[in-house]
Amino acid sequence: MTLWVFGYGSLLWNPGFVPVEKEIATLQGYARSFCMRSIHHRGTEEDPGLVLALDKIADSNCDGMAFRVKSGEEDQVLGELRERELISSAYYEDRVSLDLKSGNQIEAVAYIIDPEHVQYCSLELETQAQIIASAVGGRGPNHEYLFNTADHLNEVGLEDADLNWLSRRVRALMG
Repeated sequence: MTLWVFGYGSLLWNPGFVPVEKEIATLQGYARSFCMRSIHHRGTEEDPGLVLALDKIADSNCDGMAFRVKSGEEDQVLGELRERELISSAYYEDRVSLDLKSGNQIEAVAYIIDPEHVQYCSLELETQAQIIASAVGGRGPNHEYLFNTADHLNEVGLEDADLNWLSRRVRALMG
């Protein structure tokens, strides 16, 4: 069975495995946003950061990257992704249908926010910027996560206006 993984946040620039193929992909019915409080990777329980998550929103879509896992490595990659992405129950793993830039459609694994979870949030961009500018977690500063994701999206031609605004604002806040 061919395993594809959808990257829309840190998986874009740090998938944690070497894909044998990658292609720009769109997930219909979901939006990427900083709607998950990070208490492990980019913040702490005392001072949560924010990470990107897929929020199910009708008439939305999220552009990202589909990564194909090398045959024979599916179980290992899934295990490592689950350890990383399912560190709390804020995300759940799902199989989603992606539209590839080539015109093909595939099924992929994606990690989606549970809107009922305590880590779910909906914040104004300025509030997001204030949090991201100062939070630090086990995987480093929150701003590093933002900058890496926005930069990578820009590099592959998938500019995200909100992430670009946040990047400029967080840099200004940090001096």
